[in-house]
Amino acid sequence: MHPENVDQFLLIGCGRCSLGGTPDCKVHRWAEELKLFRQILLECGLQEEIKWSIPCYTYQGKNIVLISAFKEYVALSFFKGSLLQDPDQLLVAQTENVQATRQIRIQNSQDILAIEASIKAYLFEAIEIEKAGLKVTRKETADFDVPEELQNIFERDPEFQDAFQALTPGRQRGYLLHFAQAKQSKTRVARIEKYRPLILEGKGMHDDYRC
Repeated sequence: MHPENVDQFLLIGCGRCSLGGTPDCKVHRWAEELKLFRQILLECGLQEEIKWSIPCYTYQGKNIVLISAFKEYVALSFFKGSLLQDPDQLLVAQTENVQATRQIRIQNSQDILAIEASIKAYLFEAIEIEKAGLKVTRKETADFDVPEELQNIFERDPEFQDAFQALTPGRQRGYLLHFAQAKQSKTRVARIEKYRPLILEGKGMHDDYRC
């Protein structure tokens, strides 16, 4: 069961795994912190709804931020976080593949209260970014190098190459960056082989993610 509103989310979780609605759901672990984030977001005049089974906060229909619970922290995720000035050095990228989104990660409610003023300042800046119509400049797939090992596999296995090229540009970029970051050739080959099944299924690196 997926939540229809934020109140349901706080009761049953996102519903994307078998822990939803149980005491082990991460939403229950971070209930106080999630409620504090929610209060701050509403105080800033944002509208709330459920998107992707988690709370999403918008301004005039534009996505501004998500709140979500992870194993070791609760996060406030700014859709265009890479455009924020981040004077207090609060923002982190969830993975090396993320170009736009940035998170504020928290591990207890006291930390939220300690930086509440900064959180609101970041939110108001994010709203102004939307008002100004600013967009994140993203690297195109063609800007990413294709590792030699991947190219060699493409030449031996055209079906695999077709499957890779049929992926969405974002999925392609994620794989290319992950493969290229390995320092040794054997590690790059191992990474390619590890994700071969997902690529053949048309999936990205994180498509099988479970909360």
